[in-house]
Amino acid sequence: MWRIGHAQDHEKGTGCTVIIFPEGATASCDIRGGAPGTREIALLAPDCMVERITAIVLAGGSARGLSAADGVMRYCEERGWGFDSGYGVVPIVSAACLFDLPCGEADAWPDPAMGSEACMEARPLEESPMGNVGAGTGATVGKYYGMAKAMKSGFGWAKKVSGPFEVCAVAAVNAFGAVRDCSGGFMAGALDGDNILDPGSMTGSGDIWNDWGKNTTLGAVVTNVALDKAECRRVAIMAQAGLSSSIFPVHTPFDGDSVFCASAGNEKAETILAGWLAASAMEEAVRNAVLFARAAYGFKSFSDIR
Repeated sequence: MWRIGHAQDHEKGTGCTVIIFPEGATASCDIRGGAPGTREIALLAPDCMVERITAIVLAGGSARGLSAADGVMRYCEERGWGFDSGYGVVPIVSAACLFDLPCGEADAWPDPAMGSEACMEARPLEESPMGNVGAGTGATVGKYYGMAKAMKSGFGWAKKVSGPFEVCAVAAVNAFGAVRDCSGGFMAGALDGDNILDPGSMTGSGDIWNDWGKNTTLGAVVTNVALDKAECRRVAIMAQAGLSSSIFPVHTPFDGDSVFCASAGNEKAETILAGWLAASAMEEAVRNAVLFARAAYGFKSFSDIR
């Protein structure tokens, strides 16, 4: 049974989220943003040898936060979880990071100890908190008018079920763009007082366009539908539609938007069903990341303006 855990430092404004597969999971990834930071992603391609991964790490701290994966590897190795190389077990831990350095302390990021802590806190998804936790601890949205007008976001999850088929989605939302509600209006973004500025009115000043890599929405989908790596890739691609439905603009040159898909079950279903459920779950997970976030580090949250 897969589990999810979080670790965070609220004072320093960073954290990480870990999804653990003790029995392994088939997985792939789709990256649409122009400024990604990742680890062990190439091996997720369908034409690469390793079939199953041990864990997925979503981390704050920009590229330095990828070091949290070292702690996850150690935790899994101690329990004998991973790829049997013939010379010992090698946990396969794929990771992606987001840029949360404007929150809290800029010289703080998830380290191996925080990665291990997240593993020890792992539990079933239904027991996972949302909001200012894990990789969402220092997440913000609406940077299209600069950080001074951004809003606090966080981590969210959602689950969709169709008969025996389950698809769960998680998202750490640190987007350059604004987040839409179900009606198409904006529920979080750049603020003018308590009003959200329409991204369509962006001025395009040099300072804004130089916000390279200071954003990124990280997502992961886990399903009990049996999928091979190519099918996981397709579901990850379809799950990106959930980001497109809930974030505008999305997949910009300034975001590292990345979505994983992991198959951790044996239920037989068409890939299109898993992908449709994944898109729906991801859209809801993004909105939940905003709904459950609370004001922090000088940034207002959804609950402050509604």
